[in-house]
Amino acid sequence: MLENCNGAKERWGGVSQIIDRWLHERQEMLVKYCALSETQTEDSDERGTRLRRLCQIMVDYVSAGHFEVYDQLVREGREFGDEQALKEASERFKDVDATTEQILDFNDKYQETDDLSTLDADLSALGEALEARFSGEDRMIAVLHDANKDLAQAT
Repeated sequence: MLENCNGAKERWGGVSQIIDRWLHERQEMLVKYCALSETQTEDSDERGTRLRRLCQIMVDYVSAGHFEVYDQLVREGREFGDEQALKEASERFKDVDATTEQILDFNDKYQETDDLSTLDADLSALGEALEARFSGEDRMIAVLHDANKDLAQAT
Protein backbone atom coordinates (compact mmCIF):
# COMPACT_ATOMS: atom_id res chain seq x y z
CA MET A 1 0.00 0.00 0.00
CA LEU A 2 2.77 2.45 0.89
CA GLU A 3 4.52 1.81 -2.43
CA ASN A 4 1.28 2.62 -4.28
CA CYS A 5 1.01 5.83 -2.27
CA ASN A 6 4.54 6.86 -3.26
CA GLY A 7 3.75 6.04 -6.88
CA ALA A 8 0.65 8.22 -6.82
CA LYS A 9 2.60 11.06 -5.28
CA GLU A 10 5.24 10.79 -8.02
CA ARG A 11 2.60 10.75 -10.79
CA TRP A 12 0.48 13.61 -9.49
CA GLY A 13 2.73 15.51 -7.13
CA GLY A 14 3.20 19.14 -8.06
CA VAL A 15 -0.02 19.23 -10.07
CA SER A 16 -1.90 21.27 -7.54
CA GLN A 17 -1.33 22.27 -3.97
CA ILE A 18 -4.55 20.61 -2.81
CA ILE A 19 -3.67 17.26 -4.35
CA ASP A 20 -0.08 17.52 -3.13
CA ARG A 21 -1.18 18.22 0.43
CA TRP A 22 -3.78 15.46 0.26
CA LEU A 23 -1.33 12.87 -1.05
CA HIS A 24 1.15 13.87 1.65
CA GLU A 25 -1.58 13.36 4.23
CA ARG A 26 -2.35 9.95 2.69
CA GLN A 27 1.28 8.94 3.05
CA GLU A 28 1.40 10.16 6.65
CA MET A 29 -1.78 8.24 7.42
CA LEU A 30 -0.35 5.05 5.93
CA VAL A 31 2.83 5.38 7.97
CA LYS A 32 0.72 5.69 11.13
CA TYR A 33 -1.47 2.77 10.04
CA CYS A 34 1.55 0.52 9.41
CA ALA A 35 3.21 1.52 12.69
CA LEU A 36 0.03 0.74 14.62
CA SER A 37 -0.46 -2.57 12.80
CA GLU A 38 3.09 -3.65 13.62
CA THR A 39 2.96 -2.80 17.34
CA GLN A 40 0.65 -5.48 18.70
CA THR A 41 2.76 -6.07 21.81
CA GLU A 42 3.21 -2.51 23.11
CA ASP A 43 1.26 -1.38 26.16
CA SER A 44 -2.35 -0.40 25.57
CA ASP A 45 -1.88 3.25 26.58
CA GLU A 46 0.81 3.78 23.94
CA ARG A 47 -1.18 1.84 21.36
CA GLY A 48 -4.27 3.88 22.23
CA THR A 49 -2.31 7.08 21.65
CA ARG A 50 -1.13 5.83 18.25
CA LEU A 51 -4.68 4.80 17.42
CA ARG A 52 -6.08 8.25 18.22
CA ARG A 53 -3.43 9.87 16.00
CA LEU A 54 -4.33 7.51 13.16
CA CYS A 55 -8.03 8.24 13.56
CA GLN A 56 -7.44 11.99 13.54
CA ILE A 57 -5.42 12.02 10.34
CA MET A 58 -7.73 9.46 8.73
CA VAL A 59 -10.82 11.61 9.32
CA ASP A 60 -8.95 14.69 8.07
CA TYR A 61 -7.91 12.76 4.95
CA VAL A 62 -11.43 11.52 4.20
CA SER A 63 -12.86 15.01 4.77
CA ALA A 64 -10.31 16.67 2.50
CA GLY A 65 -11.12 14.17 -0.23
CA HIS A 66 -14.84 14.73 -0.03
CA PHE A 67 -14.85 18.48 0.50
CA GLU A 68 -11.81 19.66 -1.46
CA VAL A 69 -10.11 17.22 -3.81
CA TYR A 70 -13.08 15.49 -5.44
CA ASP A 71 -14.82 18.84 -6.03
CA GLN A 72 -11.69 20.24 -7.66
CA LEU A 73 -11.34 17.20 -9.89
CA VAL A 74 -14.98 17.29 -11.01
CA ARG A 75 -14.74 21.04 -11.63
CA GLU A 76 -11.69 20.43 -13.82
CA GLY A 77 -13.48 17.71 -15.77
CA ARG A 78 -16.46 20.03 -16.33
CA GLU A 79 -14.23 22.91 -17.42
CA PHE A 80 -12.84 20.73 -20.19
CA GLY A 81 -16.22 19.20 -21.04
CA ASP A 82 -14.85 15.70 -20.50
CA GLU A 83 -18.15 13.84 -20.12
CA GLN A 84 -16.58 10.38 -20.45
CA ALA A 85 -14.11 11.13 -17.67
CA LEU A 86 -16.88 12.56 -15.48
CA LYS A 87 -18.95 9.41 -15.99
CA GLU A 88 -16.04 7.12 -15.09
CA ALA A 89 -15.11 9.28 -12.11
CA SER A 90 -18.69 9.07 -10.88
CA GLU A 91 -18.41 5.28 -10.86
CA ARG A 92 -15.08 5.44 -9.01
CA PHE A 93 -16.60 7.87 -6.53
CA LYS A 94 -19.21 5.24 -5.69
CA ASP A 95 -16.38 2.81 -4.91
CA VAL A 96 -14.61 5.41 -2.78
CA ASP A 97 -17.79 6.48 -1.02
CA ALA A 98 -18.55 2.87 -0.11
CA THR A 99 -15.45 2.88 2.09
CA THR A 100 -16.31 6.11 3.90
CA GLU A 101 -18.82 4.56 6.29
CA GLN A 102 -16.42 1.76 7.20
CA ILE A 103 -13.64 4.25 7.92
CA LEU A 104 -15.88 6.51 9.98
CA ASP A 105 -17.31 3.52 11.88
CA PHE A 106 -13.76 2.48 12.78
CA ASN A 107 -13.05 6.01 13.99
CA ASP A 108 -16.28 6.21 16.00
CA LYS A 109 -15.70 2.84 17.61
CA TYR A 110 -12.23 3.69 18.82
CA GLN A 111 -13.15 7.20 19.92
CA GLU A 112 -15.70 5.70 22.29
CA THR A 113 -13.75 2.82 23.81
CA ASP A 114 -10.45 1.91 25.39
CA ASP A 115 -11.07 -1.77 24.61
CA LEU A 116 -8.46 -2.73 22.01
CA SER A 117 -9.26 -6.45 22.01
CA THR A 118 -10.62 -6.39 18.43
CA LEU A 119 -8.23 -3.76 17.11
CA ASP A 120 -6.05 -6.13 15.08
CA ALA A 121 -9.03 -7.58 13.19
CA ASP A 122 -10.49 -4.11 12.73
CA LEU A 123 -7.16 -2.80 11.41
CA SER A 124 -7.08 -5.61 8.87
CA ALA A 125 -10.56 -4.73 7.61
CA LEU A 126 -9.65 -1.04 7.63
CA GLY A 127 -6.55 -1.78 5.54
CA GLU A 128 -8.70 -3.45 2.89
CA ALA A 129 -11.07 -0.47 2.85
CA LEU A 130 -8.19 1.98 2.54
CA GLU A 131 -6.66 0.02 -0.32
CA ALA A 132 -9.99 0.02 -2.20
CA ARG A 133 -10.39 3.73 -1.49
CA PHE A 134 -6.92 4.63 -2.74
CA SER A 135 -7.44 2.65 -5.92
CA GLY A 136 -10.67 4.51 -6.65
CA GLU A 137 -9.17 7.88 -5.78
CA ASP A 138 -6.14 7.26 -7.96
CA ARG A 139 -8.40 6.35 -10.86
CA MET A 140 -10.47 9.52 -10.33
CA ILE A 141 -7.30 11.60 -10.45
CA ALA A 142 -6.15 9.80 -13.57
CA VAL A 143 -9.37 10.27 -15.53
CA LEU A 144 -10.24 13.78 -14.38
CA HIS A 145 -6.86 15.39 -13.96
CA ASP A 146 -4.24 13.55 -15.93
CA ALA A 147 -6.46 13.25 -19.00
CA ASN A 148 -6.75 17.06 -19.15
CA LYS A 149 -3.32 18.02 -17.84
CA ASP A 150 -1.97 18.89 -21.29
CA LEU A 151 -5.03 21.00 -22.08
CA ALA A 152 -4.70 22.83 -18.75
CA GLN A 153 -1.04 23.62 -19.42
CA ALA A 154 -1.85 24.87 -22.92
CA THR A 155 -4.34 27.42 -21.57
